[in-house]
Amino acid sequence: MTAKEDDAARRAAAQHALAEHLRLTAAGRVDEWVELFAPDAVLEFPYAPAGVPQRVTGRDALVAHMSNFPETFDVEFVDLVFHDTVDPSLVIAEFRSKGTALPTGKPYEQTCISVVRTDDDARITHYLDYWNPLVAIEALTPNDVPSDSDLSVTFGG
Repeated sequence: MTAKEDDAARRAAAQHALAEHLRLTAAGRVDEWVELFAPDAVLEFPYAPAGVPQRVTGRDALVAHMSNFPETFDVEFVDLVFHDTVDPSLVIAEFRSKGTALPTGKPYEQTCISVVRTDDDARITHYLDYWNPLVAIEALTPNDVPSDSDLSVTFGG
């Protein structure tokens, strides 16, 4: 295999890992989802609101963090676009989520950008997730809650 073919195969595997992440997350299949990650993987949320950790490390912590997601959001991820990078193990993707916040019945529509690094086995080692916490807060806040209340959310472990 040439270096160019090797890079193309690594890029395809890395993009597949991210696409599988989205598919399994939307399906609520946390036990399968966590297998996409290296044992010491990091999931990072630079804009995490109060109640959501900014950094989750390791498979056990990842499962604990995502365990309530299937009861919190019913979503599908659409309009996935990958942006080519020089490093074939680095994936940058834009996508949208469309769905519902299950506790409130409110729409949950989000635009995301993810920066994902994978290892030689196409396992995710670092997932940097840029999403708007205000969208999640609004979707998870019941209509009868006054606007001056504490707007923290909990949907992670």
